[in-house]
Amino acid sequence: MTSLVKEPIYQQLNTQLRLLVGSAECPLGSKFLTERQICQRYEVSRATANKALSNLVSEGLLEFRKGVGTFVRGRPLDYNLRALVSFVDKARAAGKQPGTEVLQFQTVRAENVLDDVPQLLQAAPEANLYYIERLRLADGLPVILEKRYVVWEHCPDLTADDVRGSLYSVWTQRYQLPIEGADESIRAVNARGADARVLKLRDGAAGMLIHSVGYLSGNRPLWSERTLYRGDAYEFHNRLGGIQPEGYLTGKFLEVTDNTP
Repeated sequence: MTSLVKEPIYQQLNTQLRLLVGSAECPLGSKFLTERQICQRYEVSRATANKALSNLVSEGLLEFRKGVGTFVRGRPLDYNLRALVSFVDKARAAGKQPGTEVLQFQTVRAENVLDDVPQLLQAAPEANLYYIERLRLADGLPVILEKRYVVWEHCPDLTADDVRGSLYSVWTQRYQLPIEGADESIRAVNARGADARVLKLRDGAAGMLIHSVGYLSGNRPLWSERTLYRGDAYEFHNRLGGIQPEGYLTGKFLEVTDNTP
């Protein structure tokens, strides 16, 4: 006869607390129960209450705000992997108030940019580029640190005030630029140093780093961007197609079908 193994107390407590998250008692954005309240309601030790709360924070269901308390996290921001969508629209869709702090806005010559940006933007050494560094906020919380170079000739009178809102809107509405899309690479990183401090993260906290190059019609580069996203504020969504035939990624499948008349 197989005996049933009872879950540890803190796991049982986790289950009970999850039922409260998003309920009428603890709706999204509200302050959650304190350790003391949990101890009194569920008759557990302070250490057990603390461990259960920590687990729910690590799962992204709760958010700890230093000096204030623990809150039920609101809906995370969605990163659309299939289309260019402005941060302003994404934040509002998640029920959050978008904000932007322009940390840097300047014009630089391509020959003075040390990395591979001039090559990516197909910019001659004497060409001008904008360098734009922005901190994007949702309900006052820093969620994105964006460092972007833009080809000056496509929007020659751009100002710092213009980049406090949606660049996509400025480009498409004022300049009538035909934005075709962007190439992106995404990888998990640990936020460090100044980047972590600007995003109000502890050093080494999880983040997502996105490198992208945006194009106008005719494959003309418009921007090159390095953007760091808070790992606890974003979800990356995509819809996959069906199962591909064997050899799809290696090109073997294509080699076979290319012989078909």
